[in-house]
Amino acid sequence: VNLREQLKAAATNIVPNFTDIIAKITASALSTHPMLTARWADAHLLLPEHIHIGIAVDTDAGLLVPVLRDVATSSLTAIATQSRQLIEAARTGRLGSADMHGGCFTITNLGSFGIEGFTPIINYPETAILGLGAIIREPVALEDGTLTSRQQMTLSLTFDHRILDGAPAARFLQ
Repeated sequence: VNLREQLKAAATNIVPNFTDIIAKITASALSTHPMLTARWADAHLLLPEHIHIGIAVDTDAGLLVPVLRDVATSSLTAIATQSRQLIEAARTGRLGSADMHGGCFTITNLGSFGIEGFTPIINYPETAILGLGAIIREPVALEDGTLTSRQQMTLSLTFDHRILDGAPAARFLQ
């Protein structure tokens, strides 16, 4: 939230939304935890060469998942620009089939609807999907025992247990 406020104050042309910011952070985490990007290919697991992240978009035609390309190596501004273009194409019916293929992980965000936590469904043939909940101010106990309030977001990770177990998925969330 603080980063986004700083970017807004800097008066840049494109201000990344929360999904853009989380996509960049997720790409970094996926580089460290690549099994969350794996998929079955015949009788073996296949890891992608690049981290392409799908973003769930609500449209009049239903849910579409355009894919942000090379998120790990893209700047936050480039991700935000690509995201805006794909969302606009999805909502105006101009999204091509190629724009929705090649993702290795998906992010879905119901936070703007006030939903704090939910169970997203994996976008086949991917291994995992990350759900972003609403950002809400909550009380937090500090190490010295004092209370403060912080803006918190619930992350909901759904993953395929045929590919990895709960502990590696938990380390990814950490």
